[in-house]
Amino acid sequence: MVKVGVVGYGVIGQRLADGVALQKDMELVGVADVGLTLPVMALKEKGMIYDFYLAVPENQDEVEAYGIPVSGSLEDLVQKVDIVLDATSAGVGAKNKEIYEKYGKKAVFQGGEKTSVADVFFHGYANYEHGIGKQFLKLTSCNTTGLIRSVDCLDREIGIDNVIITIIRRVADPGDYHRGLTNALKVDPVPNHQAVDLMLIMPHVKATGVLVHTPVTHGHIISVVAKPKRETTKEEILQVFEAHPRIRVVRLADGFLGNASLFRYARDLGNPRGDMYEIAVWEETVTVFEDRIVYAINIPQEAVVIPETMDAIRASMKMQTDRLEAVGVTNRYLNLGR
Repeated sequence: MVKVGVVGYGVIGQRLADGVALQKDMELVGVADVGLTLPVMALKEKGMIYDFYLAVPENQDEVEAYGIPVSGSLEDLVQKVDIVLDATSAGVGAKNKEIYEKYGKKAVFQGGEKTSVADVFFHGYANYEHGIGKQFLKLTSCNTTGLIRSVDCLDREIGIDNVIITIIRRVADPGDYHRGLTNALKVDPVPNHQAVDLMLIMPHVKATGVLVHTPVTHGHIISVVAKPKRETTKEEILQVFEAHPRIRVVRLADGFLGNASLFRYARDLGNPRGDMYEIAVWEETVTVFEDRIVYAINIPQEAVVIPETMDAIRASMKMQTDRLEAVGVTNRYLNLGR
């Protein structure tokens, strides 16, 4: 049983903790955060289902005054686990790495950290083998994770030479106020970092693209134009997507009109927080135009990286050395591909 700790109990950290708790071959030792945040307050109201460790000792009086039991410090948690999932704000993980190194622990960092923080830039399906036994892994961002899922599955079945992507990016997570209230779109320079990151994970595929920030919160949408290495058909492409456990094929005709439809559907399914681990491909957007494959996907940014993070634990801890076996175990425990 691999012992896991989650450091940073925010948007991603909460979901990582829940994901680990679902893995029957892992034990969630506890979660750590800086103090009395809304997620920590909610953790208490839910009955302290996870042990809580305090990363900033100066906040202990405030936390305990709210009735939250403190199981120890950040270093106490690190010493008890085999591997840490670091979901702290960008830059904090790099500082925490010194603690993980001090105790000889392994760690998985999320997409906000610089790639240089880790030994391997990791994706469960695309380069699992590269992460086996490594001490420090870094996940791709939410957009890059979903994008690579779709490109990788096409590449393995059909072969992909290059991709051109357009990302319509949500500006903030639901509940975030720090980006302000806006009524504008913002364009980033070409190439966007997701295209660059895809090439780091899949160096045999050339990629470029545009990113547009939009004042919405429930998910990103990515339009992909991919050049296949052989002729294909819409029917074959859909079959490839439908066979992937972490891709959900949906139809506009059934009422899946956009990102909000998918978020609402996840809530109607009873998924905690309205989370969805799968990316969604709209069937009506899949086409072969001239010598290119065209499709559009939805990225549920708050939960999409959870399966690949579970894969990263499996790789780093050598729980499975076969890629398909590893992702298959993760999928089974997260109830994906049903």
